Amino acid sequence: MLTKRIIPCLDIKDGRTVKGINFLELKSVGDPVEMAAAYSGQGADELVFLDISATIEGRKAFSELVERIALRINIPFTVGGGISTVDDAAVLLRAGADKVSINSAAVRNPFLISDIASRFGAQCVVVAIDAKNVDGVWKVTTHGGSRFSDLELFSWARRAESLGAGEILFTSMDHDGTCSGYACAEYSRLSQMLGIPVIASGGAGNADHIMEVLSPSGGNADAALAASIFHYGDVRIPDLKRKLEGCGIPIRM
Repeated sequence: MLTKRIIPCLDIKDGRTVKGINFLELKSVGDPVEMAAAYSGQGADELVFLDISATIEGRKAFSELVERIALRINIPFTVGGGISTVDDAAVLLRAGADKVSINSAAVRNPFLISDIASRFGAQCVVVAIDAKNVDGVWKVTTHGGSRFSDLELFSWARRAESLGAGEILFTSMDHDGTCSGYACAEYSRLSQMLGIPVIASGGAGNADHIMEVLSPSGGNADAALAASIFHYGDVRIPDLKRKLEGCGIPIRM
């Protein structure tokens, strides 16, 4: 059985890790390079870095940050934010990232998924999906959940897989920031219908939420992503992993 993964997520703005609510009232919570090294030392399985202020001018600065991160850690990491072309992905992968995450750009141009996968391999492509439940239909959103597309979560995830996505990172915008737990039923359904790993994001408030979304009887996700609970020390990765192992969830210690 494949081990489950614990993935801290760091939102980057102007070279600093920030945290807020719906990208508002952002405040710095630390240096991303030092935080990355600390999480790697604590036993995180992977890391995700999202450049939430990505611009043409900022791309070089972000790629330089990626290079600095790559020198300090020995675990895989994914970068995203503003990636809209194969060349954008190439810059970050050459800088040392193991994977790139694409979201709004993939909705606009689904063949960006296959273009990146064809050049670098499906293992490098994470398709992030932000969706909201509207009258029982999970509608895919873009631009941080502020705009609705005409796509539906499950059909879009299946198509992304067919185009070459190596992983799906689904964030429930209804749960994000609530600290009330993940959308476990949706992760369970995604895991059953897809042949690629599913990363759960949005709603983690404590260790029990992570245990639930990774459990076969819960969300059965392949990985759990979280930010605040790790950044503020509410949950420590070594303690979390011991709890998961004690409950029979396969995890790398």
